[in-house]
Amino acid sequence: MARIVVYCQPGAKQTQLAGLFDGKPKIQLKAPPVDGEANKALVAFLSQQCGVPKSAIRIEMGASGRTKRVEVDGLDEATLRLALGLGS
Repeated sequence: MARIVVYCQPGAKQTQLAGLFDGKPKIQLKAPPVDGEANKALVAFLSQQCGVPKSAIRIEMGASGRTKRVEVDGLDEATLRLALGLGS
């Protein structure tokens, strides 16, 4: 299992990786920050980027904030960083 801290920007024009913010991967989410929609969009985006099912991704900390710690089952740290374009 791998863990990563990401910075999320809900309400963006499209869902995408947008470089780094304060040393963390910045993920722009098209979904609004209402009723957990942005969290669902984050899980779907990470699932697609990492090639794992949505059930393998869990927001461990920060579900109501912009900075979130996410667990991804089935990947190691290096593979997760590569999937997000961060190198190893």
